[in-house]
This record gives sequence, C-alpha cells and structure tokens, in this order.
Amino acid sequence: MPGHTLIECERKLSEVCHGLRDEPELALDLEADSLHHYREKVCLLQLSTRSATWLIDPLLLNDLAPLGSLLADPERLIVFHGGDYDIRSLHRDFGISVGRMYDTMIAAQFIGLTEFGLAALLRSHFGVELDKRFQKADWSQRPLTADMANYAAHDTAHLLQLADSLRAKVEELGRSGWVAEECALVAANRMVDKGEGPLFLHCKGAGKLQRRNLAILEQLLQLRDSQARQLDRPPFKVMSSESLLVIAERQLRTVHELSEVQGLTPRVLKRYGGLLEAAVQRGLELPEGQLPRFPRSKGEPNPGIKARIAQLKKWREQLSAALQLATGLVAPNWLLERIAEQRPESIEQLAAVPGIRRWQLALWGATLVQLLAQPTDS
Repeated sequence: MPGHTLIECERKLSEVCHGLRDEPELALDLEADSLHHYREKVCLLQLSTRSATWLIDPLLLNDLAPLGSLLADPERLIVFHGGDYDIRSLHRDFGISVGRMYDTMIAAQFIGLTEFGLAALLRSHFGVELDKRFQKADWSQRPLTADMANYAAHDTAHLLQLADSLRAKVEELGRSGWVAEECALVAANRMVDKGEGPLFLHCKGAGKLQRRNLAILEQLLQLRDSQARQLDRPPFKVMSSESLLVIAERQLRTVHELSEVQGLTPRVLKRYGGLLEAAVQRGLELPEGQLPRFPRSKGEPNPGIKARIAQLKKWREQLSAALQLATGLVAPNWLLERIAEQRPESIEQLAAVPGIRRWQLALWGATLVQLLAQPTDS
C-alpha cells in the first residue's frame, strides 16, 4: 500500500504546496460523485511526487488557491491518466487551470496499446493490482474509510514512473510531438454548458423521433429531471433514457401499457406512474404549431460525399495498419466527414479544416490532398 497524507485544512495545504514549489512534475487525479448526486462535484484530489502522496479534501477546504498556483505553472509538468474529465472538473469547480500536462492514457494509445486503462497499465508495468471495489463509490461520504483512501492513493502513486516508461516508448517511435499536441488540447478543454435548450438534444436516440413523439419525450425528460433534482440523484438513476424513449415512441398512455416497458418496475410505476401518464398527455395535447423539431443538417450532402468518405476510410484502414494504431486515433470519423465535405485541394485548405491536428497534417496531409484529387465512384 502506498503511504499518503490527508489534507483537510487550508494551513496544511499551503504548507504542502509551498514545499512542492521546486518539484518539476506532479501526478494528479480526482474522485467525484457523478454516480450518486444530481449535480456532480469533485470530492477528493490525489497529488503525488515520486516518493509521497497527498489526499486533498476539497469538501473541507474553502480555498484551493495554493494548489491552483502549482498546477497552473507551465514550467511544471502535471501527469494525469485519462485527464480530460479531470481538467474540465478542476476548472468547473475551482477555476483551476493546468499549465502543462502529460496524459499516460494518450501516450499508451499512441504506442499502439489496446489495453490502456490505468489498471491494465499498472499491472503490466509494475505488477500492481488496483482494487476495483471503489470505482463506483460515493466519494462525497465522510469520513473516508481507510480502504477508500488507499484505493485513491494508488491512482497517482505510480503515475510518474508509468509516464517515464511510456514516454520512452513514444520517443522511440518518434511520436512525442503527437502526444504533446494532444495533451495541450486536453489541457485547454472546459465543461460545456448545456444551456436552456430542450433536454431531448442530449438524449441519445431522440433524433429518430417524429415531432409529436419528440414533444412527449421532452415532457418525460423534464419530469425525470425535476424528480432527480428533488431526490439529489443522477437522472439515469430515476428512470433510464431508454425507457423514456420507448414510451415516447409508442405513445404509451396508461400505467398498464407502461408496465410492459423494460426498466419500469412495479416500484417505479407505483411512485411515478401517474406522473408519467400526465407527462405523456401534455405531449399529446401540445398544439401542432408548438411541436419541437430535432435540428437537422441543412441541405443535401455534397455530390459524391459518400464515395469520398468510403475512399478516405479505406485509406485510413491501410495507414492505421501500417502504424499499428487505432483508426479513430489516426483520423476519427468526424474529421474524415469534414474533409470529405470540404474536399481541400491544398495543404493550406486542409489545415483550415476545424479540428485537424498539426501532427496529422505532417503525417498524412500531402498524401490525403493527392488522394482527394483522384476521381471516385459516386
């Protein structure tokens, strides 16, 4: 078990951060409560050097400014594993930005590993087995148990050494610039505010519904959201989106009909049956002129766009195999679709495609421009 120190007051945090001011690199992770509460929050921060680990309790601290100064310093490397969520959460909850980061999950992907979860990497590199019991724990509960604290400490105790090993392999393959660019983009990520729009925009599968069914779904989602807020539970733990989609698609109006939907148990229907019936009825009664419409892309696809996408995917398969990298890493589908739509005729035009990376331009930009110049079977 790695040793660790629990920080529960501002004075101790200030002392520790002051003592770390000359450290060139630190490992960081966090635990949140998204599986247990309506509004998720960061509940624990794990910070490690090569020889020590601290567990910082933000639920007991009013000021994380000393930690924010450490993390924001671009001269100091902060190592994460799968840091995208952490970066976004740090900024959302505390206004903390990370000046320079290295992500061991990104590095593992760019050396071609197919098992790049932290547990798999620690097992293969150090023979360390992570305890999976607390992956879905409610980290807002206090006091932390000794087992929970030990689990959390393991997440960062070996991270700097893991980064050493992966970085060496990345450098050997000549892909350090690729990883650096991806990490810099992650460090700039922020949580996206869903805004005041309809909830169905964030419900997978809603795009296939007709307007009347969409109105019903919105009423059901609004009902679920209000209940989740009252109960302080994640909406998916009140009722699943899949169940609500079935109700909206079939326009089920009675508790008897609802009882046939998978996931709507007798207990759920006893509590929410009447509310569900009323929500469906509101959707059915909404005037035609007020029916919602799912946003669609404007206009017809460019001529030959499907053929170009197929052409690009075939090219990507060959390149990915040669590099021994996942296809989505070399060029994700959304990027190929944008390229196919814009059909750039030069490197300069390709560089202007939103989302394309500099390393991708250098690796395959010229080849792709030449490929797009060739005729396709449309």
